[in-house]
Amino acid sequence: MARLNVNPNRMELSRLKKRLVVAKRGHKLLKDKQDALIKEFLERAREAKALREELESELMACYRSFLLARAQTLPVMLEQALMISGTRCNLSVAKKNVMSVVVPEYAVEQEGNPFSYGLATTQGSLDVALEQFSKLLPRLITLAAKEKAIRLMASEIEKTRRRVNALEHVMIPNFNETIRYITMKLDEQERSTLSRLMKIKDIVRSH
Repeated sequence: MARLNVNPNRMELSRLKKRLVVAKRGHKLLKDKQDALIKEFLERAREAKALREELESELMACYRSFLLARAQTLPVMLEQALMISGTRCNLSVAKKNVMSVVVPEYAVEQEGNPFSYGLATTQGSLDVALEQFSKLLPRLITLAAKEKAIRLMASEIEKTRRRVNALEHVMIPNFNETIRYITMKLDEQERSTLSRLMKIKDIVRSH
């Protein structure tokens, strides 16, 4: 525990006591913020985990349909069918403040028909795969926003934790130690002054 390099006087003592009050208040606010962030982080992490597991299962079904279509269709015909997309996606980005953490919120709107090829030249499994991918896209973007928010919140939790630890283990103990040191010095000075006064008083009485 280190002591601050200050002059041991009453003005410095008063200043340090005020700084100690502010530090303790800041520590409490940051600790409350950290606890709230962790609670929100865990809730969002559970939601993202459940959504990711659900989407991974559905994506596997999409990939199976696409692999079946690729196996049943000539590569040249498959490439021509997928060369031009008939669907357009409009992505809008909003921001939300969650306990001083700005997290993104994405929304996607799809326009058009995903089947921009001749249905007579392709297999039905390709139609199924594209339709599944088209339905999954908005939820995939939602998952991306959730995971981005989780990363941002994890970073903010780490920053807040470092500040809480700095206040709890460095600043506040240093203030307390310095206040004790100044108080002790002032008490010594007061005793020394009192002792001198008593000696002077005795000298005056003896004369």
